[in-house]
Amino acid sequence: METAALIVVLVIALALFFDFTNGFHDTANAMATPIATGALKPKTAVLLAAVLNLVGAFLSTEVSKTISGGIIREDAIISAGADLFLSLIFAGLIGAITWNMLTWLLGLPSSSSHALFGGLIGATLVGAGIGGIDFGMVLSKIVLPALIAPVTAGLIAFAATKIAYSVTRRYDGKPDGRDGFRWGQIFTSSLVALAHGTNDAQKTMGVITLAMITIGWQSGAHHEPELWVIVACAFTIALGTYLGGWRIIRTLGKGLTDVKPAQGFAAESSTAATILASSALGFALSTTQVASGSVIGSGLGRRGSTVRWRTAGRIGVGWLLTLPAAGGVGALAALLVVWLGNWGVAIDAVIALVIILGLFMRSRRNAVTPANAMSDVAESGRAVELPDTPPPTRRQQRIEQAKAEARARAEARERAKAQAKAQAKKDAEKKAEKKKAKKAEAKAGAGSSKAAASTTKPDADRNGESE
Repeated sequence: METAALIVVLVIALALFFDFTNGFHDTANAMATPIATGALKPKTAVLLAAVLNLVGAFLSTEVSKTISGGIIREDAIISAGADLFLSLIFAGLIGAITWNMLTWLLGLPSSSSHALFGGLIGATLVGAGIGGIDFGMVLSKIVLPALIAPVTAGLIAFAATKIAYSVTRRYDGKPDGRDGFRWGQIFTSSLVALAHGTNDAQKTMGVITLAMITIGWQSGAHHEPELWVIVACAFTIALGTYLGGWRIIRTLGKGLTDVKPAQGFAAESSTAATILASSALGFALSTTQVASGSVIGSGLGRRGSTVRWRTAGRIGVGWLLTLPAAGGVGALAALLVVWLGNWGVAIDAVIALVIILGLFMRSRRNAVTPANAMSDVAESGRAVELPDTPPPTRRQQRIEQAKAEARARAEARERAKAQAKAQAKKDAEKKAEKKKAKKAEAKAGAGSSKAAASTTKPDADRNGESE
């Protein structure tokens, strides 16, 4: 019993550390877009998110019940034994934390939720067998929401962005024309942070509650987390949120698309609505997937914007690998527990510490801070950022063709007029030259007659004198 109590303490400590990583890993979900558009300063944004995560953790416990009494069967707990099962939870947490730290280093907004589920499932499969997992619950509460939620959020964000720009179309091309959306972003990003607290903080509550039920410190008749568990998880995720996962904030804020205030408002509204609905239904949703889907949807909805599909593809690959990768690490950690017992737990703890420290030290080589996370924050609320040569529509093509034909006909008429004018001028010049020539001829003829007459008169005078 003393050994089990010690393992529970280790599980609680490791679960709270996972909660901490969840906080800084998922800060971007709420605050990447308002930071990118300049609606909130970086440090103000993460402080606001931390406070609202703290508040949100107290609003609902439905997701916690899904984890503590949903994906893992309680009869598997009894058959495996308390000591072994607690060790398996410990191993699952190692898998989740390892994946969280790795994706944070790479700046990939992967799902902390799925990392936790994957680690727990992998460890349980090794220690308790396939019967220890309620795959129906996994499919209905985890897998299907993971497939449906990002698409749904993206479609909502796409429609909301289209509506936002169509309603305020008169501001197209005007700097700061939609600057009022920045104020709206403060509200919507706050709502996302609140929703994140109602969903993600509860996952750690569920793990701790499961461990306490296993050792008998809490009755298995209900899966409601104790008050101290709620408080501890709320403050831990808030602390992690305040430190800010600046690498992931940079990816979501400017890596997927260039976010403008109106589309940021639409994306955050979509994210908040989807997460709050899932929390009320008890779906352990990935807030990261929802936020990413919303950002992509808003990028597709804004005319003239570009979605960077290569980055989106990297994020998608990360999503696909999260469950199996975290599950694999959790399974390897569980093998040591099964083979070596309590010594396996100690070895797992040392290996996990080395991995965490190694990844953290690696991140220091190219640190991302509030100062450089968003080096090119949007300078205005310009409504539509059009390319220099936008592709014309069919109607525009017909209009341009008609204009070109009219210009061609006008130019032809001008050329004909110019040619006629030149010909008339040339004919007038020829006529003038002929007239001038005739005058010259007439003048020359008159001069010849006069000269002849003057020559004849002196001859006649001489003849008279001789007579």
